[in-house]
Amino acid sequence: MTTSANPSQELEGRVAIVTGSSSGIGERTAQRLSALGATVVVNSSSSVEAGQAVSDALPGTSMYVQADISDQGQGQALLDATMDAYGKLDILVNNAGWTTVVPHRKLDELTDDIFLKTFDVNVFGTWWLTKAAVPLLAASDDGNVVTITSIAGVRPVGSSIAYSMAKAALNQMTALLAKSHGPTRFNAVAPGLVATPWTEDWDAQHEAVAKMSPIPRSATPDDCAEAVLAFVRNRYTTGQVMVVDGGLTIAT
Repeated sequence: MTTSANPSQELEGRVAIVTGSSSGIGERTAQRLSALGATVVVNSSSSVEAGQAVSDALPGTSMYVQADISDQGQGQALLDATMDAYGKLDILVNNAGWTTVVPHRKLDELTDDIFLKTFDVNVFGTWWLTKAAVPLLAASDDGNVVTITSIAGVRPVGSSIAYSMAKAALNQMTALLAKSHGPTRFNAVAPGLVATPWTEDWDAQHEAVAKMSPIPRSATPDDCAEAVLAFVRNRYTTGQVMVVDGGLTIAT
């Protein structure tokens, strides 16, 4: 990529897909990429009006595509729509995910349905989409994938055991693909607790994080989006997991 003389357009000419971008981390990432000149494909599995609104509000070229990435065919359709509209793919941000809270000690409450859905969305869907995108990204002069994982993937914590296992799998996937499919770059952002619509009623958890973290608050979507941009911008970094948790993992 040739950096634009205008810093605000440094990603001009780049095409990015951001999955799960109708709110939260994905929405903010889409906004930041668009503000820097990228063409952005906004995606969600069900929040169609919200996803279209995000796309419509972006400052640059964009479109919205509804697709549930846990369905392999819909994930492929997302890639096909992107190629049909823009003819290329440079950046894939794997943000779509799903979880529900199940205390780790209550194994009977971690039903097979919950376990399978957790893996279907977080692992299989991300894997299928990334695998199908690899040939497209290889055609870019700086193809790169940034996957949103979690500190639950590096520590024995998280909303459920299944969720922690799934995020650990994504971190390992990132390293394996980085090793085997360069020069396309693969990195991961592993946030701690993030203040999003998903966690807006998790008052006790947000309070606990604020008490324990050296930076006494939960992460914001902007914190996470900036980490994504750091990986997009650094063309000599691959196979890395950036923890974005205000120092929580070193304090506990």
